[in-house]
Amino acid sequence: MGKRFWRIVATGFCFAVFGLGGLLILCFVFPVLRLFHADLQASQQQARRVIHKTFQWFVRLMVGCGVISHEVRQAEKLARHGLLIVANHPSLIDVVLLIALVERPNCVVKASLRDNVFTRGPVRGAGFVANTDGPQLLADCVASVRSGDNLIVFPEGTRSLEHDAPSPMKRGAANIALRGGLSLTPVVITVSEPMLGKGQGWRDAPRKRPHFILSVEDDIPMTSCFAPFAADEEEDAKAEESPVITSMARRLSADLGAFFAEKIKAQRASGCDSN
Repeated sequence: MGKRFWRIVATGFCFAVFGLGGLLILCFVFPVLRLFHADLQASQQQARRVIHKTFQWFVRLMVGCGVISHEVRQAEKLARHGLLIVANHPSLIDVVLLIALVERPNCVVKASLRDNVFTRGPVRGAGFVANTDGPQLLADCVASVRSGDNLIVFPEGTRSLEHDAPSPMKRGAANIALRGGLSLTPVVITVSEPMLGKGQGWRDAPRKRPHFILSVEDDIPMTSCFAPFAADEEEDAKAEESPVITSMARRLSADLGAFFAEKIKAQRASGCDSN
């Protein structure tokens, strides 16, 4: 009971630090960056570097406080630029762990986060892509990856309903890959104990310390049959509505869901320690 009580307190402390950090970034860090970088794109790239380093520090804080432990397998595969990273989403902190791992991070976030007082600083300052509907979202995602950003997408669209199995995949990541002719870089995330999953708050700390494993898998290339859809933005917007690309996106999403389910099952069968 004593360890769990401490974990609840430590988790609440980390949440408070995260929220305060978001406010400080909004009020002080990004205004300074804009003063030194008149160009919006340069300012956003610098903001992403700041967030990358800040999240690295925050992960160390969570580990040091005993809130989580974690390991990354085959992390060298993320030491590249221009990746379309797709991951399952068992916990609220998945995006923190991933952004801490990759340089030039970008991610697709809920539009509501742009207005949240604690998150709008990083989201707006870094120019993260909001998950609004329409061809412009997909065009922005493709352009981000082609410019050298590492774009993080959770194909489930929200946190998994179960911490040890992915929810059905939406077609967003598949559409981005198809339209841009982009390979997918899957990251399989497992956690030994449910933590900050769907419907869980920071007070619901588990009895044992959750151990996160992030396994970076081999790239999944788009086959040649998808190549015709790697056209310019205008043609992509038209192709998005075509029955052919809709069918391909549906099939690719289903295959991606099966891929993650199989990898999660195998990873959990091999052991996922907590302490």
